[in-house]
Amino acid sequence: MRLLLFGLIIFIFSIFSTAQVTTFPENGAPDQRPEYYAVKASNIQIAPDRKVEDAWLLFRKGKVEKIVSGSDLPKAAVQIDLGEYFIYPSFIDAYSNYGLPEPEKKKGEWKGPQFVSEKDGAFAWNEALKPETAADKLFKYKDKEAEKYRKAGFGTAISHVHDGIARGTGSAVLLSEDQEHNLILKEKAAAFYSFSKGTSPQDYPGSLMGSIALLRQTYLDGQWYAARKNDEVNLSLRAWNENLKLPAVFEAGDVLNVLRADKVGDEFGVQYIIKEDGTAYQKLDEIKASGASLIVPLDFPEPYDVSDPFDAINVSLQEMKHWELAPSNAKFLDEKGIPFVFTAEGLKDKNEFLQRVKKAVKAGLSETAALKAMTTLPAELFGIDQKTGTLETGKLANFIVTDKPLFHKDSRIIQNWVNGKQYIIEEANEAIQFGKYQLNIDEDIEYTLKISGTPFKIKAKLQIDDSTKADVKVTLSKSLISLEFSDEERYQLSGSISGEKWKGKGQFANGEWFNWEAVKTDSLSKEDKEEEKPESEIFTTEKIYYPFLAYGSNEQPETEELIVKNATVWTNESDGILENADVWIKKGKIEKVGSNLAANGIKTIDANGKHLTSGIIDEHSHIAISKGVNEWTQASSAEVRIGDVVNSEDVNIYRQLSGGVTAAQLLHGSANPIGGQSALIKMRWGKNPEAMKIEGADGFIKFALGENVKQSNWGEKNTVRFPQTRMGVEQVFVDYFSRAKAYEQKQKEYQNLSNKERRNTEAPRKDLDLEAVLEVVNGERFVTCHSYVQSEINMLMKVAEDFGFRINTFTHVLEGYKIADKLKAHGAAASTFSDWWAYKYEVIDAIPQNASILNEQGVLTSINSDDAEMGRRLNQEAAKSIKYGGMSREDTWKMITLNPAKMLHLDHRMGSIKAGKDADLVLWSGDPLSIYSKVEKTIIDGICYYDFETDKEKREAIKQERARLIQKMLDEKSNGKKTQKPVKKEDKIYHCLSIDEFETHDH
Repeated sequence: MRLLLFGLIIFIFSIFSTAQVTTFPENGAPDQRPEYYAVKASNIQIAPDRKVEDAWLLFRKGKVEKIVSGSDLPKAAVQIDLGEYFIYPSFIDAYSNYGLPEPEKKKGEWKGPQFVSEKDGAFAWNEALKPETAADKLFKYKDKEAEKYRKAGFGTAISHVHDGIARGTGSAVLLSEDQEHNLILKEKAAAFYSFSKGTSPQDYPGSLMGSIALLRQTYLDGQWYAARKNDEVNLSLRAWNENLKLPAVFEAGDVLNVLRADKVGDEFGVQYIIKEDGTAYQKLDEIKASGASLIVPLDFPEPYDVSDPFDAINVSLQEMKHWELAPSNAKFLDEKGIPFVFTAEGLKDKNEFLQRVKKAVKAGLSETAALKAMTTLPAELFGIDQKTGTLETGKLANFIVTDKPLFHKDSRIIQNWVNGKQYIIEEANEAIQFGKYQLNIDEDIEYTLKISGTPFKIKAKLQIDDSTKADVKVTLSKSLISLEFSDEERYQLSGSISGEKWKGKGQFANGEWFNWEAVKTDSLSKEDKEEEKPESEIFTTEKIYYPFLAYGSNEQPETEELIVKNATVWTNESDGILENADVWIKKGKIEKVGSNLAANGIKTIDANGKHLTSGIIDEHSHIAISKGVNEWTQASSAEVRIGDVVNSEDVNIYRQLSGGVTAAQLLHGSANPIGGQSALIKMRWGKNPEAMKIEGADGFIKFALGENVKQSNWGEKNTVRFPQTRMGVEQVFVDYFSRAKAYEQKQKEYQNLSNKERRNTEAPRKDLDLEAVLEVVNGERFVTCHSYVQSEINMLMKVAEDFGFRINTFTHVLEGYKIADKLKAHGAAASTFSDWWAYKYEVIDAIPQNASILNEQGVLTSINSDDAEMGRRLNQEAAKSIKYGGMSREDTWKMITLNPAKMLHLDHRMGSIKAGKDADLVLWSGDPLSIYSKVEKTIIDGICYYDFETDKEKREAIKQERARLIQKMLDEKSNGKKTQKPVKKEDKIYHCLSIDEFETHDH
């Protein structure tokens, strides 16, 4: 203890002897006290996999010289013997904003849309792009912040400004007290990126897919700028290109965003280090395949207070399972061989950091892996491994001292040395001795006092009589002690400790003084010592669900060979409806359709009395999309791609499987004339987003007409963005198609130049917006157009014909019956609602006979949902055309199977039951057009993704799993653990004009 106190004195002096940077003048005589130390501990952890016992750590001027055993030490070194304590390298926080200014949004009333940057200087067009931000130019030592990090065990932080999509560079900084010049370990340790536009006041991007598109375009712009031959100065693109040389860190968030970030990086040859949100364990195989290293937060959710069953209803199974499995995230990553580091970012109290790491270790993470994640791996990722991360010769003397092994449940950090400077975190009081004391007050009053606890936390109990005890408040400072307790009246005692004897003066509540003395009489018995409460077990060996929510499965389903026998088969081919027919499925395809097919040991399904159809295809859906269905901020958002934001974790996929839907076109919304590119998916429940996409499908894009795209009804401040009228909508198309053709001409002219001419000519900038529009004009990408009014439908057909292409599909098209002949002549298909009308003025002339009239006139016609709930009953929606329009049963069924397959150019693969087509089939309990029929099986690519009987089992399993988890949370609460109040979280259901959380302003 004497040496510890000596160390504290040295620390106090060292505060005032900070080395000046060499360029600074010195005021007064220079401080020449030694900076040479030898610190001994019972265990020194040199690196995660190397340690020595009973050794001395020697370091001079903040750098490790060597580790030695024995007592032959340099005479010049200040010796500090820590006794039974332990030494570990100080931690490195890989994701911090320490020492940097907090981003601030512009204040004041919103004045309307902002389309381009208003930032002064020759910077990027979009204020979400801030690659020029440099942490080393903004860094400032902040004592209180640094102290919090040091108390948590950190010696170094990788710090950057958490603002924007391109966030600039971060620095590796030391957490000691010094001038900034001496604290920056590496000026440019990494470049940082995210999907969040942060404090940017611009409307664009207004969706996750918009953020991805902006990133993609900026990579291309950077390449163009690097090769430019003109005199344009763009400081942001210059910095962007410089930053490409650095390690790249991407704040992604949830596990699907981790995969999205990696995909963007792959497009441009960048391997991101990705910060996730603790859900990475839900997609281990995909993350492993990405090759990414992860930055893992430790803000595990608290258990929910589910003591009220009505509150418990508001907690989803997904949330419950995440609470249970979140501490195991690191263990799962380690077992999979995925590199990861920890960060304290997200913790309300950084002192919780080590306790959270211990929790991860308790959940199965190895101690070696945990230590790597806090020391060596972050040092390697950010290129500072030659300076810190271990206690090897030549590296910084950054180390912590603990009273027990680091991952022991009761270990405490008592010192943190940063750059050779000692910081006392907790000081043990070794003056006091535990045991039983006889406490005498003025020789008249006698008590028994029991002293227990640890040198860091003293506990005291007063035995007043055989049945009465009282808590005693104890305050210690070295050998000084004060006691406070009540026995009929309040006592306050103050005095000093001398071995096993204490004495001093006290005061009664009435102000009268007295003398007191306490003498140790005995050691604590086993009964006197407080029993340690057993730690509650909150971890589980339960497997992960795919997808990670209710109705997910522990195992991914696989294709199988089978024969469906004796069914009524709706072929959608010239054979029509076959009675008592068989369908043979093999390797995900329809092998044969016929009667009495030989089974030969193949699994069979007896479908006697049941109907087998091809899967339902929804031409117009908005399910399974993450964080924004509309990039509503510009008249054209052709650069954005729904395919970038497919959400495989949407329960509506499973719900629509239960309604027989096997495929869908996921469309951009209708907030602008030229929307974003579509995604064509199959409902492969449990697969990742990329695996849901239909391989080799043609490209489609959403256009829109009418009221939605004008935005003139969005309020008086939304009168800036063109167009504001229906006439303006037409002009947008004409302008963009014309620009696309001019863009193509410029590209061709450059390609036709000789190599010599190209060397003296600037290459045209690649514009992803115009690239997509040009694909439309050239017939390489196909339009699905939101529409209602005949005049506008007619207008767009004429504009398209003027530019030499055709509109593929008019969707909604509720006045289509008025111009069916024109649609037929143009070659456009019609995807409509069954009986929606009069829900807004634009559809005042809509009629439920629309679909049957269009079909009679030879227009390829389908019924779509545009709605998550309606998507589950498209069979019933189609059947309404029999009631209203007298359509034949087979034509009716084709409107939700073969016809949408033709619209999406997929009829060679799906839409009918024919040998060679994909085995996308639905088995119904009865006639598929009956409201009484249920889906019994939904099969995609020969895999059964929905089974009526299995669904019953899943519902029971969900009920039991919820009950198990609720009981576990109740146990946690009864053990005194902090809980959180359940808050019902509604799933986001998108429609055509939905504006999402990326929106900056309230429209």
